[in-house]
Amino acid sequence: MLQHLKVENYALIRQLEIAVGDGFAVITGETGAGKSIIIGALSLILGQRADTQVLLDTTKKCVIEGTFLVSGYSLEEFFGKNDLDYGEQAIIRREILPNGKSRAFINDTPVSLQLLKELGMSLVDIHSQNAVITLNNYAAQRDILDDYAGNNAMVNKYQAEFKQLGLLITHLQHLREEDNKARRDQDYYQFLFEELNNAAFIVGEQEELEEELRIQTHAEEIKTVLYSTMQLLAYEDSSIQSRLTEAQVALRRAAEFHPAFKEICQRLDTIYIELGDISRELARIDDTVVYTPLRIEHINERLSIIYHLQQKHRTNSVKDLLAMKSEFAIRLDNIVSLSDRIAHTEKQLKHQEEIVSALANELSAKRKNAASPFALELLTLIKQLGMPEANIRIEISNTAELNKDGFDKVTFLFNANRGGELKELSNIASGGELSRVMLSVKHLLSGRKKLPTMVFDEIDSGLSGEIAGKMGNMMQQMAQSMQVITITHLPQIAAKAKSHFLVFKENTEHDMRSNIRLLDPEERVFEIAKMLSDEQVTETGLKAAQELISR
Repeated sequence: MLQHLKVENYALIRQLEIAVGDGFAVITGETGAGKSIIIGALSLILGQRADTQVLLDTTKKCVIEGTFLVSGYSLEEFFGKNDLDYGEQAIIRREILPNGKSRAFINDTPVSLQLLKELGMSLVDIHSQNAVITLNNYAAQRDILDDYAGNNAMVNKYQAEFKQLGLLITHLQHLREEDNKARRDQDYYQFLFEELNNAAFIVGEQEELEEELRIQTHAEEIKTVLYSTMQLLAYEDSSIQSRLTEAQVALRRAAEFHPAFKEICQRLDTIYIELGDISRELARIDDTVVYTPLRIEHINERLSIIYHLQQKHRTNSVKDLLAMKSEFAIRLDNIVSLSDRIAHTEKQLKHQEEIVSALANELSAKRKNAASPFALELLTLIKQLGMPEANIRIEISNTAELNKDGFDKVTFLFNANRGGELKELSNIASGGELSRVMLSVKHLLSGRKKLPTMVFDEIDSGLSGEIAGKMGNMMQQMAQSMQVITITHLPQIAAKAKSHFLVFKENTEHDMRSNIRLLDPEERVFEIAKMLSDEQVTETGLKAAQELISR
């Protein structure tokens, strides 16, 4: 329930504050005084979008703050889920900055506009003249019937399952598109895989072949070097090893005369042994270097395959080619597995379709069961509002296919005259008749939806006299279970209120601004007398106003 509203720098309002009590409150004022501006400000803290055009002073921010009584409306879960402080009251604040940015707060915690809107839907229901027009909309009519039938939980469940169905349909479509593309690519990837697989590469093979090719290509040069070196070391009469042997013999004789030669002899022995090892190693290498034209041809062929595939796949090593082969194998496996994934998703989709269809049928049955009782109760209220000959019927037909709301098309058929043909409400009802139907709908639903506050913005447009009084009575009855705030130009409705606010324009030093104040009993009588009078308020008018209030 709205307890307090503070508005700064909004439209024609520089600053105002009002405290609103429970029950039935009316807001009146001359045309253009700014009554609907206040409702617009309230809409902003309930999540409506705004821009800098709402700023009275474009150099300062607009601040709108509302204090709401929230205890007793099952909002604890909402506050807890969104990490918001919960208490008996909630303070909602909206700020519109000069640069066009907007900020929202719930109990001083910054929140998104969507979260603000979600909370606002649980606190206040605002109905303007435009909202009355939406009564002609099929979706609005279906929502009204669902509210009456208590279908909201089932609708939410259905919509969640329908959304899941849509996700599965999209997922299956993507899988099939992927499968079609994969099938087109399968032969190509299979060829690439087999080409690499048949090559039977081994890690390190390229380096080994390139080394062997160098040896084979330079085999004659290597043989020549080996021969001459081995001759120098060991095979000639004057070879290094022969000369070293002569030196060893001579030094051993001299060692008998000088002790230093003994150590030198030992070092020469080591060199002799090392030269022997080198000679044998050169001989072994000589045995392995064999010029083989067929081997060179084979190596060149093998390297040609490696170089060709490296160039084709833009790689630099056999290791990279083997990695490419593994990648192609994975792609081929994925193509095969796509069929299994598609089959699994098709099975999921069929099961989900059964769930959605069952919920849609259940939802449709509940709507059809509620249609006649709803029409009967609604008609009873409509007749109380000056349409005794009216008739209304709720028609439910099937749409071509399932949608997010089921497969029902709900149509309100109406005629205000006895025996008249029932036609769609949008095609036959006048503005005044639509207003009465809307008020009847809200009155009927107010007992079923636990909502703190209902706001009507001139829902009585086009009405007067006795009908207006009956509308006032209906709002008065609604206010027994919720807070009802009504902007009205009719004294018959204003007289039914528990509290009466007057919106007025006041001259400032530089311009004219809107303001609002709560009327005391005497001021209220005078204001209603003004609404009853064509010109000046007379004693007769004051008595008539007092009589209206006393009824």
